[in-house]
Amino acid sequence: MTSAVVTGLGVIAPSGIGIEAYWSATLSAKNAIAEISRFDASSYPVSLAGEVRDFDPSEQIESRLLPQTDHMTRMALMASDLALADAGVDPAQRNEYDLGVVSTNCYGGWEFGQREMEHLWANGPRTVSVYESFAWFYAVNTGQISIRHRMRGHCGVLVSEGAGGLDEVAAARRQARNGTPLMLTGGMEAPICPWTLCALITSGRLSTSGAPDGAYRPFDAAASGHVPAEGGAILVVEAPASADQRGRRSYGEIAGYAATFDPRPGSGRPPGLRRAVELALADAGVSPEDVDVVFADASGTPELDRIEAEAITAVFGAEGVAVTAPKTMTGRMYGGGPSVDVAAALLSLRDQVIPPTINVSSLAPGCELALVLDQPKEAKVRTALVLARGYGGFNSALVLRAA
Repeated sequence: MTSAVVTGLGVIAPSGIGIEAYWSATLSAKNAIAEISRFDASSYPVSLAGEVRDFDPSEQIESRLLPQTDHMTRMALMASDLALADAGVDPAQRNEYDLGVVSTNCYGGWEFGQREMEHLWANGPRTVSVYESFAWFYAVNTGQISIRHRMRGHCGVLVSEGAGGLDEVAAARRQARNGTPLMLTGGMEAPICPWTLCALITSGRLSTSGAPDGAYRPFDAAASGHVPAEGGAILVVEAPASADQRGRRSYGEIAGYAATFDPRPGSGRPPGLRRAVELALADAGVSPEDVDVVFADASGTPELDRIEAEAITAVFGAEGVAVTAPKTMTGRMYGGGPSVDVAAALLSLRDQVIPPTINVSSLAPGCELALVLDQPKEAKVRTALVLARGYGGFNSALVLRAA
């Protein structure tokens, strides 16, 4: 089977728009978590979020699209433009049936939906936007990106909560291996609105701390949940022959992938994350000793942190591999977060440096990992493992290798 490589990255994150802005902020350990500004959250138990504060859609997106799209889709469209530009791809110069899109998100365009529901209840059905019929839909990013760039090859959407940010990269890899020369793939989320926040609060996994440097601290003895965030990443995934024909360098190879599902609670069977890691390594044909860094899912809730730490330790040994969670600087972007972690891992391969984890001061019992803390670590990085989990039992693992 042929492999698949990543030739373009488009990141929109709370810490920066574009790969270099995001990467510079990440290596500088810049904390982008702050008080929610998108709406008045003073009456909510959760007051912090990772917001993309410098995003102006009118600068990049046609005015006709603005009333049709949620904040999530606007970011996805801009990220796709960034990724294609980074890859040096002009879709207009390509066969439209050789280009495909697969995306993920957890919550769809809920900010758009909330606004139209307010119109409905306040002023009646005639005031509801006709675009409500699709702007809220979880598949809308795939549709709008494919329309914008005339990508008529394989298109799809995956929904597996946070794990979807790796599942869609693997789906793009599968299509590249099956003959589609170029795929756009990634996750994007915009959950910072009252409707979505209320739903997230019911999970019991959000931190209620009001301290930006203390609210999201995975694997720490004082871990109390995570901070929600908006943003994500879009990647250009190609068959190697396609990239070679264009004379383009790649950030790295998508070498291995696996997904598992946790057993029913009370079954007595172990969680599925370790199995996902082992299967992904086997798919890549690498041993644990070959992995140079693990980008952790980093739930921020004590029990889930312990489960992840146990899985990493079981495969790699006690402190047997460097572990990092740069999402501590942004908050959890749900389906968009793992795609950003993939971008960060590929930039690690490019620059031979491991980005840091912040806010962790005292490891919790059972979480004795070799975390890279506070400062980036120069290292020989040839192979990276990215982990992601989704609410309800989804587990995914992706192996990236220097091309």
